[in-house]
Amino acid sequence: MVSPMFNALLEEATDDAFWDQFWADTATSVQDVFALVPAAEIRAVREESPSNLATLCYKAVEKLVQGAESGCHSEKEKQVVLNCSRLLTRVLPYIFEDPDWRGFFWSTVPGAGRGGGEEEDENARPLAESLLLAIADLLFCPDFTVQSHRRNNVDSAEDVHSLDSCEYIWEAGVGFAHSPQPNYIHDMNRHALPLFTSLLNTVCAYDPVGYGIPYNHLLFSDYREPLVEEAAQVLIVTLDHDSATSTTPTVDGTTTGTAMDDADSPGPENLFVNYLSRIHREEDFQFILKGIARLLSNPLLQTYLPNSTKKIQFHQELLVLFWKLCDFNKKFLFFVLKSSDVLDILVPILYFLNDARADQSRVGLMHIGVFILLLLSGERNFGVRLNKPYSVRVPMDIPVFTGTHADLLIVVFHKIITSGHQRLQPLFDCLLTIVVNVSPYLKSLSMVTANKLLHLLEAFSTTWFLFSASQNHHLVFFLLEVFNNIIQYQFDGNSNLVYAIIRKRGVFHQLANLPTDPPSIHKALQRRRRTPEPLSRAGSQEGASMEGSRPAAPAEPGTLKTSLVATPGIDKLTEKSQVSEDGTLRSLEPESQPSSAEGSPSEGEPSQTWRDQRRLSSTSASGQWSPTSDWILSWKSKLPLQTIMRLLQVLVPQVEKICIDKGLTDESEILRFLQHGTLVGLLPVPHPILIRKYQANSGTAMWFRTYMWGVIYLRNVDPPVWYDTDVKLFEIQRV
Repeated sequence: MVSPMFNALLEEATDDAFWDQFWADTATSVQDVFALVPAAEIRAVREESPSNLATLCYKAVEKLVQGAESGCHSEKEKQVVLNCSRLLTRVLPYIFEDPDWRGFFWSTVPGAGRGGGEEEDENARPLAESLLLAIADLLFCPDFTVQSHRRNNVDSAEDVHSLDSCEYIWEAGVGFAHSPQPNYIHDMNRHALPLFTSLLNTVCAYDPVGYGIPYNHLLFSDYREPLVEEAAQVLIVTLDHDSATSTTPTVDGTTTGTAMDDADSPGPENLFVNYLSRIHREEDFQFILKGIARLLSNPLLQTYLPNSTKKIQFHQELLVLFWKLCDFNKKFLFFVLKSSDVLDILVPILYFLNDARADQSRVGLMHIGVFILLLLSGERNFGVRLNKPYSVRVPMDIPVFTGTHADLLIVVFHKIITSGHQRLQPLFDCLLTIVVNVSPYLKSLSMVTANKLLHLLEAFSTTWFLFSASQNHHLVFFLLEVFNNIIQYQFDGNSNLVYAIIRKRGVFHQLANLPTDPPSIHKALQRRRRTPEPLSRAGSQEGASMEGSRPAAPAEPGTLKTSLVATPGIDKLTEKSQVSEDGTLRSLEPESQPSSAEGSPSEGEPSQTWRDQRRLSSTSASGQWSPTSDWILSWKSKLPLQTIMRLLQVLVPQVEKICIDKGLTDESEILRFLQHGTLVGLLPVPHPILIRKYQANSGTAMWFRTYMWGVIYLRNVDPPVWYDTDVKLFEIQRV
């Protein structure tokens, strides 16, 4: 239908009959349009006959406006609207890839005034506004995209104008109690930018499993899923709201920075963000949370019949949506943390993190999962909820343990750090910050988890690791802070961790006696060259993995991925707050931070001391960083070892005496002794609890935008909306 005519656009084109042949002749699927209109032809028309391409867009938008005005009664009108939509879907990416065309859709259409009659030019409606308004109306068009409530068809334009689109919301849920009968024709006709409530309810009400009949997804086509996927994608795009102007970012890996060429000036308030921030009813929060948790948990479903349950693929869009809900609506965040329902979000996220840790094409998924957990960990209730026993056995290739959700979180984090690919190293600070934030509330860690934490300290405390990068010592500070928090605030239930600390007491003595002389530094760095692996798994006692689990697999060669902008460091990502006695948080400004108390924020971790430490190290002529004695001394003296050394000083002689007196070799007796022991009055005064809360910043806003569009780009392959277009926001790479 289209391709020979598209070539004709290179010629002179005038009468309406010529234009009508693009959309009025036959029913054409979106796949046909993409196959019949090659990229080269669109670009040729853009370069050689720009006025014809402009007219094609004007005419197609005009047809959509007419369809919205009339209500699309006839089958022919519906077909024209669908054909115009598909043609614009194909052409638009090629218009926006050319800087000279960037303003085209914000140009005015002759005779398209906002008042309806002949208007002055300044009142004329921009083409983009006409297009979006028409699509919004068409998405609520009775008997086309929604079910009619009337027995007789709407038969005049006046009736269409009198419709209240809120009566035609697509799905029951937030702000709408009535669930219309499913109609797959209507589902297939819905495109682009519908109203917020329909998008949100359509996503959150979707149940891919349905009645749970095995293999039902193989017997029947699910016309709902494509609509739900597109609804989720359109929803997160409409919620992309950041008024800060962005500078050209650094792209991860070896690629150069690529960002939007020109940052638009802040526009009017985003209505979608406004609607989302105003949701407040508990039943609405429950509907949203249950819906997102159900969909996130879908890939984890285990059945006795292999492949018998439908598995959705749009979990990344759901994670972005969950992030935006928590970010824009604090009441929703508090609702999520009010009960153990938050664990229904936590477990799928940990599953995705563990599953994606070896796959370089899913590094974005790793980041958003960690960012969500960082956001949640800034709230006390999250740490408290983690104490719930973990009984649902999701198949993950992690050691079998008996314990709580806190154990699950730490065991998965250990797996990411010790066996994830190297590009995840920038996330180590975030992972350990999450553990620090929740540590004052963890009542009882399992022996498996305690050993994992000590293994991390052992690995991060080796001299070659500490001296090989300017920020590696921060990881040791974070782990020591975890141990201090648990010893000071949760000693009674954590005999496993205390026992593990006693067994690995040599690590703490080694840290206290860390060498700072130049020969020792040189020797440590020589060892690093012989040992390229960043972390050894020796001594981590892996044990058997969970039944039914598969090892995390690397990406298949040739897998497409999109580049991501670099994320800010943990000091930019978070803001330090101190927990007061009444449980409220008090923000700690850098100037007022204490400098001497153990556990205080200035002890060599990312903070205002960072520049001083950087100055004390040296940079060679080749630009390579190297440690110096002064640099090591600057943070070694601040290692928060006092509490742990006091614990060892009190307990080690007692444990050794018991072992000698009773001839004990069984650790269960020692654990029993530690369970009934106390250190009340023997430890230093407890330090204030310090929480590092996520704080919004332009760096993460740009990261989310790049990640979101990268996901949408790669998920839209049928039809391939942006394939082979000159995308500026990121680069398409192959693993």
